[in-house]
Amino acid sequence: MSDPYQLRPGGSLKLKRSRNDSEGGSKKKKKSSKTKLDKEQAREDLAAETSMSQAAAANSHAGSASGSGRNSPVIEGSSKDSGMEDKRTEAEKKFEESQRRRREEKIRKLASQTHKDRVQEFNQKLEALSEHHDIPKVGPG
Repeated sequence: MSDPYQLRPGGSLKLKRSRNDSEGGSKKKKKSSKTKLDKEQAREDLAAETSMSQAAAANSHAGSASGSGRNSPVIEGSSKDSGMEDKRTEAEKKFEESQRRRREEKIRKLASQTHKDRVQEFNQKLEALSEHHDIPKVGPG
């Protein structure tokens, strides 16, 4: 009997579609292009949204502190300017005030240190750790 592997087709493997193969197969769908008016309208909407969001961000930073977390409501503007009463409790006001103070203190600390100072402080912190925190050697040698 002859070898069963002797009867094999010759030539290279035919893939469904190659880069050079322009005939047959499915063609790529072209994206539908928007008209010039649609593009201009989209640009105007985007510009309006960014200006509104920048104004809101400026108001929230200049006015009172924003909410404490992700689910907290964002307070727009200052209660003094808007004439509306502040519906936050005393604890919420104190918490937001302390958060604002901590944030300002952190910014002042980072602004006062150079990169070199921060690296030295980090290295001192690492040197103070015990050997328990060292990275163990793995493998022989």
